[in-house]
Amino acid sequence: MESSPADRVTRILAAVGAGKARAADELLPLVYDELRVLAGRQLAAEPPGQTLQPTALVHEAYLRLVRDEPATWENRGHFYGAAARAMRRILIERARKRAAARHGGGRRRVTLSEVASEEATDPLDLLALDEALSRLERRDPRMSEIVMLRYFAGLGVEDAAAALGVSVRTVKRDWAVARAWLFEEMSGGEEGSGGR
Repeated sequence: MESSPADRVTRILAAVGAGKARAADELLPLVYDELRVLAGRQLAAEPPGQTLQPTALVHEAYLRLVRDEPATWENRGHFYGAAARAMRRILIERARKRAAARHGGGRRRVTLSEVASEEATDPLDLLALDEALSRLERRDPRMSEIVMLRYFAGLGVEDAAAALGVSVRTVKRDWAVARAWLFEEMSGGEEGSGGR
């Protein structure tokens, strides 16, 4: 009986975690389409004029994953969360270079409705979001991870719960709290004023 693509990915992830170098070569063709969708979603939130294409973002993120990350992915959700973090780091590095080149780059504040809406049409300020997420991570690492999995990796509640080993109810609660916290942080109040 032939295994499903999801089962094959899980099996290959385990092989990569066991140190089998050739397994990483088998993984990319199986996850490429989903990574490309993830890259497209992240690039859609970038300002107009972005020169990085989804294919290039996928390849750079994948190289970072197999080269830099400890390859101990527990499941598909965990792997896609790691891929989303790698893509986010790449985009943040590029945004920082652009901002530095323009001496601040004319950043603007973004509301949570722009950040949390999966149908946002305005480009969001990735650096401001990254700063807010870094503060959230220091405050509550699990909530930060849920934002990464839900918003950046595009995982559903059930998949995020499985990736984190928590209940669906916990993910729903933490997702709601994290979105409210990010709204407070990014709504224009004092920097770091999330505990008002």
